[in-house]
Amino acid sequence: MTSQAAYGTWPSPIDAALAASHDGKPEYVGIVGEEVWWTEPRPAEGGRRALVRRRADGTTASVLPEPWNVRSRVIEYGGVPWAGAARTPQEGGPLVVFVDFADQRLYAYEPDRPGEPRPLTPLSGTGEGLRWADPRLHPDRGARGEVWCVMEEFTGPAPTDVRRVVAAVPLDGSAAGDRAAVRELSDDRHRFVTGPKVSPDGRRVAWIAWDHPRMPWDGTVVMTAEVTAEGTFTGVRPLVGDTGESIAQVEWDRDGTLLYVSDIGGWWELRRLRPDAAAGAVVPTSSLCSGRNEEFGGPLWKIGLSWFRLLDSGLIAVIHGRGTNRLGVLDPETGELVDAVGPWTEWSETLAVRDTRVVGVAASPTSSYEVVELDTATGHTRVIGAPHQDAVDPAYYPEPQIRTFTGPDGREVHAHVHPPRHPGRTAPDGERPPYAVWVHGGPTGRSPLVLDLEIAYFTSRGIGVAEVNYGGSTGYGRAYRERLREQWGVVDVEDCATVALALAEEGSADRARLAIRGGSAGGWTTAASLTGTDVYACGAISYPILDLEGWATGETHDFESRYLDTLVGPYPGTAERYRERSPINRTDRLTAPFVLLQGLDDPICPPVQCERFLARIEGRGVPYAYLAFEGESHGFRRRDTMVRALEAELSLYLQTFGVDREDVPVLELTR
Repeated sequence: MTSQAAYGTWPSPIDAALAASHDGKPEYVGIVGEEVWWTEPRPAEGGRRALVRRRADGTTASVLPEPWNVRSRVIEYGGVPWAGAARTPQEGGPLVVFVDFADQRLYAYEPDRPGEPRPLTPLSGTGEGLRWADPRLHPDRGARGEVWCVMEEFTGPAPTDVRRVVAAVPLDGSAAGDRAAVRELSDDRHRFVTGPKVSPDGRRVAWIAWDHPRMPWDGTVVMTAEVTAEGTFTGVRPLVGDTGESIAQVEWDRDGTLLYVSDIGGWWELRRLRPDAAAGAVVPTSSLCSGRNEEFGGPLWKIGLSWFRLLDSGLIAVIHGRGTNRLGVLDPETGELVDAVGPWTEWSETLAVRDTRVVGVAASPTSSYEVVELDTATGHTRVIGAPHQDAVDPAYYPEPQIRTFTGPDGREVHAHVHPPRHPGRTAPDGERPPYAVWVHGGPTGRSPLVLDLEIAYFTSRGIGVAEVNYGGSTGYGRAYRERLREQWGVVDVEDCATVALALAEEGSADRARLAIRGGSAGGWTTAASLTGTDVYACGAISYPILDLEGWATGETHDFESRYLDTLVGPYPGTAERYRERSPINRTDRLTAPFVLLQGLDDPICPPVQCERFLARIEGRGVPYAYLAFEGESHGFRRRDTMVRALEAELSLYLQTFGVDREDVPVLELTR
C-alpha cells in the first residue's frame, strides 16, 4: 500500500552508512595456478585495499591482514599493484609481489608459509621517493628471479621532478637497501611507460609510452626491443602509434604478432601487426573489429588496465560497447563476436584468463560490481567473488533510463536518468521532483550504468539523479571525446545544463529545485556551472579544480600537469582563457548555496585552491559549508568521511529545496 508524501521527505532504509559500506569495487583480477585473486575496497578498515584469493575449493580469504594496503601511487592514480606465481606446496605455495600504499615499496610474500612480507625495493628521501606498478614475475631471470615493472623515481622536490622507466627488481631482496641493485631496462626518453610484455619465446618485449603535453588518450606509441640472454633490452625502437593515435593496451600472440587497442580509426579497436619490419619501415596493421562503431578500449588512467585477453583456443576475450562495456568473445579469423550471457551490463577494464576461463569484474543497474567467471567452452557464467547482496528491498533501487538529449548546435548529449522511486510513497498530484545533475570526473571518462547506493540514497528519498556523459566523455568514439578540446568549462557546462533544463521542460523535474554535484573534474564543472549559469539552486563541489592558472603552474601532479594544454589551450599563450574560465575569478557571479568537500592530503587537486576560493567569497553573503578531511586524498575512501560527505550534501539540498526532515544531521552554512 502506498501513501502520498512530498518529494524529499520519503523515508528510506538506505542511510549514508549503508551507501558508504558498498562504495568502491573489486579491481585487478589475476589467476595464480587454480586460484583467482583480486583487490577489493575496505572502507571500514581505513579505506585500504585488500588482496583477496579464491581457493580451488571456492573459499575466499584476505591474503594480507590490516594494515597492509595493496595500492600503487604511480602517476598518483596507480596501476596494477600485484603479481603472483603458482608453486607447489613443496616449494612453499604461491609467491606474490605487491606494492604497499604506506611506503610504496615492492614486497614479496608467501602466504602459505609462516613469516611477514619482505621488502624488495629501497626507500628514497628525494621528493615523493620511489614507486612501482604493473609488475611481472620472472622467477628464472637473474640468480634468484626478478620482477619487471614500472619504476617511478622522484629526482627533486617538485611534483614534476620525476622520471619513469621499465626496471628489473631482484627477488632475493638485494635491492631493499641498495638502489643500485635495481636494473633499468629502458631509458627515460619517454615521460610515461607501462609495464613490459614479453613475447612467448622470451626474445622480445613491448610496452606503451607517451610524453607531455599529450595524455594517453591523445597519443601513445608502442615501443619494442630485443631481450638479450643477460636480460637487457637492445634495439629499442618505436613500432606503432603517433601523437594522434591512442594505444591503450598491447599483448603478444603465440605466433609472435602483436595485438593492440588503437583509436586510429576513430574508435578504440583491436588491431594486429607483425613487429618484424625493418626499423623505419611502415609496419602493416589490420583491424580485427572495424566498422562496429564501438569501443574496444578506453582511457589509460591507471597503468596496466586490460580490455582484452588471448585464450588458448585462439579466441580473444574482449570488453566492448558504445556507452557501455560488455564482455564478449571474438574470433579473430571470422570477426564473429559473441557476448557473455548473464545480467551484467558493465564490465571493468580488468580481465584474466586461464584455459577456457575468463575472469572479470562486472555489474548491472540492479547489482553492484562482483567477480565473474565465464567458461567459454560452455558459455556458462557464475559469480565467484565479492557477490552482490541486496542490503535492502530492490524496490528502493532506481530504475534508470538511458537518454539522449539535444544540446547546442544540435549535438547529442548522453545521460542516465534515475527518477525518484519508493515502494510505499508517491508524490502529491502535480508536484515535480527535485533533481541533482551528477558530473563524472576525468573529464576523459564516463558514468557507467550500474547500481550505486549513493544514487539510491537520493532517489529513495524522492530526489532524482541525472548522470551526464557530456561531450568529452569516453565510450562514444574519439570525435565525441574531442568535443572538449580547448572547450573545458564550456561544452561540459552547456551539456549538463541541457539535460537539467530538458528534464524541467518536459515536466520530469522541478525547475526551481535543480542541483549539481561532482568531484575532481566533475567538481570543476560544478563550480563552473554555479559561477557561470543560473540553472542550479545549489551545488556540492568535491576535491575540485578551481584555479586553472594555479593548476598549470605547479599545483598538481606530473601526470596531469599538461592536461590543460588540450582541455583549455597551451599556457601561457592562452592565459586569458585560463583566467576567464576559472571559477575562482567568477565568484562575483556566485549566488547559489554550496558545500565544498576536500581531502587535505590531495596531491592532484590540493586544498590550497579551495582556501583561495573561499577567501574570494568571504563576506559576500553566499551560504556555504567547507568540510576538509584529514587523511583523505583524491576521492574519499574512509567510511566516516563518506558518511559525513553524503549527509552534508543531502542536508544542503533539503535546506535549499525547503524540505523538512529530522533524520539528517543539519549542515551549518556560513553566510
